[in-house]
Amino acid sequence: MTTVLKLGGSVITNKDSPETLDETALDSALDAVADAWQEGGDGDGRGDLAIVHGGGSFGHHHAAERGVTATEGTRNARDAVAIHDAMSRLNREVVGRLHDRGVDALPVGALSVASRDADGALDLPTRGVERMLAEGFCPVLHGDGAVQSGVGVTILSGDDVVVALARSLPADRVGLCSTVPGVLDGDGAVVDRIDRLSDVEGALGGSDATDVTGGMAGKVRTLLALPVPAHVFGPDELDAFLDGDSPGTLVAGGE
Repeated sequence: MTTVLKLGGSVITNKDSPETLDETALDSALDAVADAWQEGGDGDGRGDLAIVHGGGSFGHHHAAERGVTATEGTRNARDAVAIHDAMSRLNREVVGRLHDRGVDALPVGALSVASRDADGALDLPTRGVERMLAEGFCPVLHGDGAVQSGVGVTILSGDDVVVALARSLPADRVGLCSTVPGVLDGDGAVVDRIDRLSDVEGALGGSDATDVTGGMAGKVRTLLALPVPAHVFGPDELDAFLDGDSPGTLVAGGE
């Protein structure tokens, strides 16, 4: 069973301070990953977890400074490399701390291989990730840049990477560890299950909601299109998700 886990950038970094880790939250999340990894046994249970992390105060800070978004690109290679390098620094922290915990993690950067056509459709080859998993490694991917036809280099979000992995591996389970305990309704309560965007559209600000809600409307729309169900949950439920439980909100894509 292959699991794709997204660690939100807001979970593992302090987004109010450029290139600053949330040391406590990051270590706690990686402790949970390491516990699940060790429980995999003598190798038969390993090689079934792919991790994706967001940009947080690393990539987002540099992208904002340069006006680069998922739709607004840059043809300045220095700008693209600055964003990529910031994400790589965060990735090295995640991978290094996983190594300290006995997890055989390998870094995977998308900029070299990811691309979008003029309409924004993503092509992210994942054969290398599949082979890492087959050999018992834990691939660690991250938000990055992607060259887009007619635009230059645009932002490739961690959520986009999760979708690409879930569709191509294929994944059996998808989890998004966010700063909130799930998708929240208008009263701030966790929605147990979402079968269609209209179930929570009002609470999320409508189908065209922007990032003012932390991008949750876009996440839900994307997850509903996945071939497998996904879970959105907070850091306190990460252990439960990795143990096979269904914490937070179930977004019933693929069912």
